Amino acid sequence: MQFTKLLAAGVLLTACLSASAQRPNTTNYDESKVGNLPLPDPLTCADGTKVTDAKTWQTKRRAEVLRLFETHVYGRSPGKPANLVFEVTKTEPKALGGQATRKEIAIYLTGKKDGPRLDLLLFVPNGVKGPVPAFLGCNFNGNHAVHADPGITLNPRWMRNSPDKKSVVDNRATEASRGSEASRWQVEMIIAKGYALATYYYGDVEPDQAEGWKSGLRAALAKDGANTQFAPDAWGAIGAWAWGLSRGLDYLETDKAIDAKRVAVIGHSRLGKTSLWAGASDERFALVISNNSGEGGASISRRDFGETIAVLNKNFPHWFCGNYKQYSDHPENLPVDMHELVALAAPRPIYIASAEEDKWADPKGEFLAGKFAEPVYALFGKKGTGVAEWPPVNQPVGDFIGYHVRTGKHDVTAYDWEHYLRFADRHFRK
Repeated sequence: MQFTKLLAAGVLLTACLSASAQRPNTTNYDESKVGNLPLPDPLTCADGTKVTDAKTWQTKRRAEVLRLFETHVYGRSPGKPANLVFEVTKTEPKALGGQATRKEIAIYLTGKKDGPRLDLLLFVPNGVKGPVPAFLGCNFNGNHAVHADPGITLNPRWMRNSPDKKSVVDNRATEASRGSEASRWQVEMIIAKGYALATYYYGDVEPDQAEGWKSGLRAALAKDGANTQFAPDAWGAIGAWAWGLSRGLDYLETDKAIDAKRVAVIGHSRLGKTSLWAGASDERFALVISNNSGEGGASISRRDFGETIAVLNKNFPHWFCGNYKQYSDHPENLPVDMHELVALAAPRPIYIASAEEDKWADPKGEFLAGKFAEPVYALFGKKGTGVAEWPPVNQPVGDFIGYHVRTGKHDVTAYDWEHYLRFADRHFRK
């Protein structure tokens, strides 16, 4: 279905922010107040040409949309470094009671062992024939938090202090943090389904704080280091974390146990924004998964519902490029919206997930981003969500654009993983 037909069908009536509306100082959770300004058309090129076939999208329009996101949202990131170095630092062939092989891989991002590095944790199922597909994503609390396995190295870098005042103390992880994020990763479930799991702590690339870049990768790669004055379209932290995911994929391409042509990139919350951008900017990722990514991720920015661009830029000024700040009070002026971010994954499968109680992330806006990306997928003969309206809770939908909104709060659960694995099976194991 063409994008103009979606407009004509009237489904945008609650999708966007009115051009004349004044953004309130309080958070809006009233669906009747989100406005009705039409979204940018992903099928109209900068010169006015209409995109009517996959070739035009691939050779012309996709690059235009990608550049708009680089210029106005996430910033420009560097390419793959020529001197990247991998070192397997630890191997356990009988992890998880013999069900998997566990590896730790140091990725030296500038080729120097005393320079910036990220530490990749990899679980590969044992007893499975041939190279296996994999999930790759950043974690919030260190690789040791993904599973309680005491053999996983405790990450020594800066972390946000934990609410329990035990797991992370004085911005450093303690032994109490082991397995603290395990419910979000479901390692045994993933391994049992014959998939590998790779993850790295996002703070390895850049600590998640306003000044974190000064001790992170962005300063390390900048000419003036911590004294750098970034251009308005230079990469922010999300761009850096996504760049790190691509470096993780670089390693997986060298590991004979992994089928690097079947790697799904996954992320939750701010790291869901990161996985979407990684999937858009690196087409090697074969499947893209966004879990509760919200504003600046999957949810439509022109909807005045839940978190807004203004809130993002105030609370997390380091996440996006400098140009993004000009849209804090005028999201209607942003030359792209997040249905186009979803569309950048085409024709690869993409899955967007929401949570019923996570109104801050605007679940309906997340669904609409997938819905309004359908015309781009149609160019390739790929079916999208397969539904006209936002589906009920706990009723997953979609073919190449998967979606569900589940009961519960802002989190990643076993329910989410069950459906991610089914979606991956459908597209990876035809």
